[in-house]
Amino acid sequence: QVQLVESGGGLVQPGGSLRLSCGASGFTFSLNLVVMGWHRQAPGKERELVGTIGSSGLTGYYADGVEGRFPISRSNDKNTVYLQMTSLRPEDTAVYFCKAKLYTEGVPTNYWGQGTQVTVSS
Repeated sequence: QVQLVESGGGLVQPGGSLRLSCGASGFTFSLNLVVMGWHRQAPGKERELVGTIGSSGLTGYYADGVEGRFPISRSNDKNTVYLQMTSLRPEDTAVYFCKAKLYTEGVPTNYWGQGTQVTVSS
């Protein structure tokens, strides 16, 4: 079955960096019908989309203030997608989730990882 496992979260000071990884299994990672994404949920707030990356490497950034700070990349050889977080701010504190959107006959199905906590604090 589809499994997504995030890693790399932790406590970091403002201005610091972290790289999150999401290892995927149970589906063909490099297919054109797969879009990987990162979401985050801060305490007391709704989950929001941070950004996405398609099988071709095309990326999109959606959360305010992350474009340019949080580049997304992927390794099809390793079935892994990355979120490189730089210049971190306290407002980036959240649980970060990896999501895989798989299209089957045009119908999308979302799969989620368990999340990894990122805390930005001095």
